[in-house]
Amino acid sequence: MPNSNAKFHCNHRGGQEAGRRELVSRSLQSAQHCLEDQDFGTAYAHYLLVLNLAPELKTSVKETFQFTLFKWAEELDSLARIQDLFNCYEQALELYPNDEVICNSMGEHLFRMGFRDEAAGYFHKAVKLNPDFADAKENFYRVANWLVERWHFIMLNDTKRNLTYLKAIENAVRSGCKSVLDIGTGTGILRFSLVVTETVDAGLFGEGIVESLIHAWEHLLLQPKPKNQDVSTGDYGRVIPASATIFGMAVECKEIRRHHRVEMQEVAGVCLSNSVQFFSPTYASAGSEETVEPYTTEKLSRIPGGYVPLTEPCQVMTVDFNNLQELKSLAARKPWKLSLPVTERGILDAVVVWFVLQLDDEHALSTSPSEETCWEQAVYPVQGLLDYSVKTGDTVVMEVCCQDCYLKIQKISSLTSECGMDFSDRDDMLSLGNEAELCNALAGLQTTSKQDGNTQVCVLESTEIALLNNILYHECFKAAMGKVLLALNPSKDLQSMDVDGHGSRVNLQESQNKSSLDAAPDPLYILDVSEGFSILPVIAGKLGPVRAYSSIEKEQHQAALNVIAEANHFPKETLEFWLSHLEDENVVLQRPKSDKLWSIIILDVIETSGLIQQEVMEKAAISRCLLHSGGKIFPQYVLVYGMLVESESLLLESAVQGTEPTLGFNIAPFINQFKVPVRVYLDLSTLLCLPLSKPAELLRLDLMNPLLNSSSREVKVQICKSGQVTAIPFWYHIHLDEDHSLNTSDESSHWKQAAVVLDEPIQVQVGDELVLDVQHHKSNISITVKR
Repeated sequence: MPNSNAKFHCNHRGGQEAGRRELVSRSLQSAQHCLEDQDFGTAYAHYLLVLNLAPELKTSVKETFQFTLFKWAEELDSLARIQDLFNCYEQALELYPNDEVICNSMGEHLFRMGFRDEAAGYFHKAVKLNPDFADAKENFYRVANWLVERWHFIMLNDTKRNLTYLKAIENAVRSGCKSVLDIGTGTGILRFSLVVTETVDAGLFGEGIVESLIHAWEHLLLQPKPKNQDVSTGDYGRVIPASATIFGMAVECKEIRRHHRVEMQEVAGVCLSNSVQFFSPTYASAGSEETVEPYTTEKLSRIPGGYVPLTEPCQVMTVDFNNLQELKSLAARKPWKLSLPVTERGILDAVVVWFVLQLDDEHALSTSPSEETCWEQAVYPVQGLLDYSVKTGDTVVMEVCCQDCYLKIQKISSLTSECGMDFSDRDDMLSLGNEAELCNALAGLQTTSKQDGNTQVCVLESTEIALLNNILYHECFKAAMGKVLLALNPSKDLQSMDVDGHGSRVNLQESQNKSSLDAAPDPLYILDVSEGFSILPVIAGKLGPVRAYSSIEKEQHQAALNVIAEANHFPKETLEFWLSHLEDENVVLQRPKSDKLWSIIILDVIETSGLIQQEVMEKAAISRCLLHSGGKIFPQYVLVYGMLVESESLLLESAVQGTEPTLGFNIAPFINQFKVPVRVYLDLSTLLCLPLSKPAELLRLDLMNPLLNSSSREVKVQICKSGQVTAIPFWYHIHLDEDHSLNTSDESSHWKQAAVVLDEPIQVQVGDELVLDVQHHKSNISITVKR
């Protein structure tokens, strides 16, 4: 009998094994059929069953499983089935816990949904699993820029700041403070005799220092030292910094102006209607209920083109951080007027603000433009005036308040010298004595231009305003589009265009009117899918019988573009908004109509940060399939340029350097985990660096002819000056065609530049040659120096 039992169990196990193999085989076949039918959800379920029943197949079906997972995840994402999406990824990671591709894809979904901390963890894991995985590295660098902003490195490398704080803390501890709370690094649970904080931004209050200290005085600190009483230091509470004084002055600055005021009445033949007023977000926040930063920030000592002080520095206000009642009264304080006498003729572009932080009686830190410090200055751009010019003897007046955790300077205007009024040393505006004086003052006051009921207000990002001010950009597009349209349809209307062989201008006879579209029954179709506010579709509409589609999303921007189109006498059919024609906004690149193709597709290739747009080559591949014969993608190709430089400032902004700046504490290994080799939003014209080579062409990205592209290239660069190579700044020449190109490092460019920062500097001599290994994968470019 024992032998019979053994035989029974053996046959039973054999039957089970055969059944398992049969089920696995059928499930694999079913999964394949589902993939052919694009039923990714069912295919995914079959693969889960297969991998759980037959783990030995993990390697052989890995790529197909990944493909199925990603397709099913996209479908779940589009259906907003977020929990199901994450469940699928968790199941996949249980099967493939060390798969860098799945980890990276999980991180991408998390990042798109706003879970940046969690996304960073998956990207970091993917990079650790495969250090050469370009997609994961690029994703980690991008999310690291969000999580640890570059000013953290600059701040930790600021030896003067750190040492001054150290001395003030040492003084306080020697004088009797025994318990110290650092606000900004943790949660306090005891009562304390000393609070140390540096929760200040360029505008002093923007990181919530007032609210934090009110809470600290009410719940954490000992009572403040009574006035005129001799009390032991350890028996009362105190704060470092003890106080601050805020200063401001009016300046002329072309760089600030071009990012916050649209200076052009006409761009490439398009009239920017007086019925539209453009403002940047800083101006819009003045009358808004939303809490928006009322200022931007700049390092004035390095701003392109420099700046001109129009007034002397003026004390705006002081604040005592050891006075609870004063802190409480700040937010409730009514706005007050401030006036600054003009000392230099110029254009009123902004009021800039900085402060002196008094840590204690002996130690202070200044964020003045003349100081080399980790802080930038707060900039309040002037917008909405009828006239921005000022002269000696005029007065710049403004309103100051502290609301919503911010220092607000608003209603900035100028008072002409003819008024003969002096507002200096006044806490509020003078009450005018007689009617004549009142009239003179009102006549001299350059107030905000009137906004009647017909005026369309349009708030643009500062980079969008800089783009509108970029004349060369729009003229180049006009000329390049004109050439394509002329070649595709040499009709009477298009032949009236004068196309300059150098591409400087394209003019259309003003005979075009509302009947021109009717005269061209088969218009040419143009699609602009560049990001943000773009007037290129309107420019295209003036070039002949076309139908131009804009991908602008915001209703406010669409309304502004419609007003501009009407001001340029466009028929309503000429300009349309593409997203309103799409059933699925995620699939923007489609035919204009079932039986039509595009003549021109305009793509955004370069981010304003200086990096290549994500998935641009994939978009170009789709776009090529949507063009009719002779149609073009703009730009047609992009050349990447770079050079070798020595720059200590780039090192300080990219990673903590050793232990000396951080007072001997070994912080670098911890925070430098979030360092990124690519610095973005650089301005090469003011970058503190020593060029060690001439610019060299590093790579070509061809959107019209992909056969000209290569995924890797070695470039020899000759050293023209001895030094240490610490970084490789790079920028782009964007070629709309062979005759028209844009340089992203030009003075008028709305783009910034980027740089690869080397882990270890390389010592070089004149005449040396370095070989750069340039890799291009999808939209990611990596540049390394071959030893």
